[in-house]
Amino acid sequence: MSQVTKRALEASLKHLLLQKPLNKITINDITEDCGINRMTFYYHFRDIYDLVEWVCMEDAKKALADNKTYETWQQGFIRIFDAVRENKPFIMNVYRCVSREQVEKYLKPLTDNLLMGVIDEESVDMKVREEDKKFIARVYSYSFIGLMLDWIRDDMKEPPEKIVHRFALVIQDSLKMALDRFKI
Repeated sequence: MSQVTKRALEASLKHLLLQKPLNKITINDITEDCGINRMTFYYHFRDIYDLVEWVCMEDAKKALADNKTYETWQQGFIRIFDAVRENKPFIMNVYRCVSREQVEKYLKPLTDNLLMGVIDEESVDMKVREEDKKFIARVYSYSFIGLMLDWIRDDMKEPPEKIVHRFALVIQDSLKMALDRFKI
């Protein structure tokens, strides 16, 4: 029942975001639209931004699915772009109403997770400290997040496949070389 309620709150939030900006939506608006009481909302989320973060993470999990390998990471990133585009009113509203740092906070765990899967696979026969792997993932994650935020700011005009292809050209061999440099 918990997931059903969370999904209903998500649907209400997305519905309301088609009508007004995030910073004008109240918990009362969401609960009225959803047909639940305020306490039920607080049972699941601390505030609206907690709900927004949960929605972003859920959408990202669906988008990434099993695309966390060296062979499939590009498809994973394209799916992230596609998920963002499918939720364009939601994303644009969040992008305009919260700080860039907050949007980065939503994107960082999923890109880090995707890249760690690739890095773990690529370093399977290497001795590289976990903290160094995380550092490498973070460097590439920030690059990707920057590209994603620029794409959102530019109203999602450039084809995601083109962005991911160009990103892949930049990091293709450099990921393996970075791991080699951190070997112990």
